[in-house]
Amino acid sequence: MLNDNTKVALVTGGSRGIGAAISLALGKEGYYVVVNYNHNETHANNIVKQITENGGSAMTIQGNIAESTDCIQMVSSIKEKLGKIDILVNNAGITRDRSFRKMSLTEWQEVINTNLSSAFHMCSLVIPDMVERKYGRIINISSVIGQSGGFGQTNYAAAKAGLIGFSKSLALETARYGITVNNICPGFIGTEMVGAMPEEVLKGIVAKIPVGKLGDPNDIAEGVVYLVNAPYMTGQCLNINGGLYM
Repeated sequence: MLNDNTKVALVTGGSRGIGAAISLALGKEGYYVVVNYNHNETHANNIVKQITENGGSAMTIQGNIAESTDCIQMVSSIKEKLGKIDILVNNAGITRDRSFRKMSLTEWQEVINTNLSSAFHMCSLVIPDMVERKYGRIINISSVIGQSGGFGQTNYAAAKAGLIGFSKSLALETARYGITVNNICPGFIGTEMVGAMPEEVLKGIVAKIPVGKLGDPNDIAEGVVYLVNAPYMTGQCLNINGGLYM
């Protein structure tokens, strides 16, 4: 159990890409970071090692956030070990890109369950305690695609747009309890997922970004740190996209 002065931050999908940058940034800020992963324990342990070597505190926790039973087990375990969750960053997400006419029901459901329903699962589990303590920070990582749409991404765009509406409504319901709920909408960030795109496609994307380059995962991490420390900001979208969508 931790004392009330130490804030606990849970980052879903916190072991790679944007999630790893968020975990490291929160660790540097002095939060106890719980790094969630689904498959790759090695990556998660590496992030915890980096946080602790820099003087911070962290632990890993395995779970598939698309499954409500996994979410229940994760939150229960964290509360048993640490006593609370003060900050929830719903970051984990997947893509199953395909044109709508070729998209299968499975590809639709996998993306909706992982990118949107997971936020319902996790928030429903942490909100009651946050209300009781009169403090909470929930940050949902949406996407510029949820604002602009994306070819071959009806499932992903629907989930990420849904996160925005979800966050605004939840912000209205929880503001009087000292809880803020905000979104970050990243543009194209230099992660493994984006790097796996065909070179010509990537060049075409960069050509459309006014600042002329991909974003860095640390750009998003800095946005999360800002929102954690912004008690008068709720129900908003922080657009970190290099001017791609204004």
